[in-house]
Amino acid sequence: MKKTHILAIIVAVVALGAILSTVADSSTYVTFSEAAQRPGKEYHVIGQLNTNKKVVYDEHNNPDEFSFYMIDNNGDEMKVIYDDSKPQDFEKSEQIVLVGQVDEDDSVFRASSLLLKCPSKYKEDDTPESFGEQKYSAE
Repeated sequence: MKKTHILAIIVAVVALGAILSTVADSSTYVTFSEAAQRPGKEYHVIGQLNTNKKVVYDEHNNPDEFSFYMIDNNGDEMKVIYDDSKPQDFEKSEQIVLVGQVDEDDSVFRASSLLLKCPSKYKEDDTPESFGEQKYSAE
């Protein structure tokens, strides 16, 4: 075989290995019960804040940790500890996406990041039905 053929095969094998390692490391969307079955593995969990339970955040004593209870899309509830400051308008969020893992020792979800879906400030009722079809008279 020629040196160019061998080099092309090596490049293809390295590229394939890089693609497979990227796919293997990517996290997936699951529920709390699925994440609890494999503690220590990182997952994405979507849900809503449980407004019936207390959100704990003490910005003076420990500004880099706050906790709350979230209900996932299956209806399962779990305590979430986020090692960062509490996001602005957290209680107003419609949906929360957590990235993190379930602790092996206790049944809490340790979030490394979280994304909030907040209510839209634009509502369908506020938009005119005939947008752009207004008639003006030249009086």
